[in-house]
Amino acid sequence: MMAIKNRYEFVYYVQCINGNPNGDPDMGNSPRVDPETMQGYITDVATKRRIRNYIQEAFAGQPGMEIIMQQGTNINKFIAEACEKAPCDEDACAKTKNKVYAAREWCCGKYFDVRTFGAVLTTGPNAGQVRGPVQIAFGRSIDPVLPQDISITRMCVADGPDKASTYAEFDEWEQKQPEDKLRTMGRKQFIPYGLYEVRGFISGNLAKETGFDEKDLKALFEAILNMYEHDHSASKGEMEVVSPLILFKHVGTDSDEEQRARQALLGCAPAHRLFDLVRVERKPDLECARDYRDYTAKIDLSGVPAGVKAGFLRDAFGEICWNRIPDGESWFTDGK
Repeated sequence: MMAIKNRYEFVYYVQCINGNPNGDPDMGNSPRVDPETMQGYITDVATKRRIRNYIQEAFAGQPGMEIIMQQGTNINKFIAEACEKAPCDEDACAKTKNKVYAAREWCCGKYFDVRTFGAVLTTGPNAGQVRGPVQIAFGRSIDPVLPQDISITRMCVADGPDKASTYAEFDEWEQKQPEDKLRTMGRKQFIPYGLYEVRGFISGNLAKETGFDEKDLKALFEAILNMYEHDHSASKGEMEVVSPLILFKHVGTDSDEEQRARQALLGCAPAHRLFDLVRVERKPDLECARDYRDYTAKIDLSGVPAGVKAGFLRDAFGEICWNRIPDGESWFTDGK
């Protein structure tokens, strides 16, 4: 399948209820915030980690859908494998540049995340650097968030005498302790509520370099809409994408087919102008929000520039609905 031939921008909204959407290890794992506005952040790295996790689960065993950035592994072993297995004839591989390019191309073919997000493949053996066509910005909350730090009690301990290693040794120590010494205190960081806007960009030009195609595009959209459904934890029990995936596809306007294809690759309008068409605000009669239904969303379809199509994907396994809002949509109510 050939690489995509259009530029895209996309935006979606993530809700977090009584959880920690993205903790900062330098701040005791407190939810990340802008100290000037107190709006919350979700880093691009956190978002891409969840996309990778979904792809790894949903597309396990499928050719070309492996993930190179895996938890608890050494990326250099995968780079070394690429350098060893990449097809390259003897004359071509006599030049280091050709050998590196062959390894780079091999990684793009095998790993979805390299083909999608790019990667630095020079940390051990040299497989070059890949600029990925898909880039995701920091998620930012619509309103300020209120980070909280509460005490919790664990009704047991993870302690014992030095050099203890058997059940009998730990049990003997336990029997000698008063009950109040067999409890421990901890901390939990969370926000009561936050609605985050996340923006993304897809370059058709860079897709040609990595081979990012329509199948990859569909897999990416599926992962975005479902990634939190397979990532629930104590700190992220109620996190979910609560909006459709809002898409802007550049298709061009020129009557000349070649020039129109060039416009579709390069784009027909700046990204910020497209994102400005989507407005999400808290309802004026509410002092604070605790649900995505406490917000109104407006999408100005009449302001979509020529050469650009606006689309909405609500169901990861459905079809993109171009230039109108799907019937029965409960999220973008003001756009009907």
